[in-house]
Amino acid sequence: MRSWLSLIAQTACAMVGVPSYAAYVAHMRTAHPETPVMDEATFFRERQQARYGGRGGGKCC
Repeated sequence: MRSWLSLIAQTACAMVGVPSYAAYVAHMRTAHPETPVMDEATFFRERQQARYGGRGGGKCC
């Protein structure tokens, strides 16, 4: 049951644009082992910046 709920939660997060830090870490460790992994707070800020832009906290249209 937990794996089902976890899958639903991951799907919902992906649908609204919330990235998975665990997936990021796993990808970085396997595909880019020489590159430092961002901490979770930095990862979240970077993803928010990439999604919404950096002009005063958001972008218009």
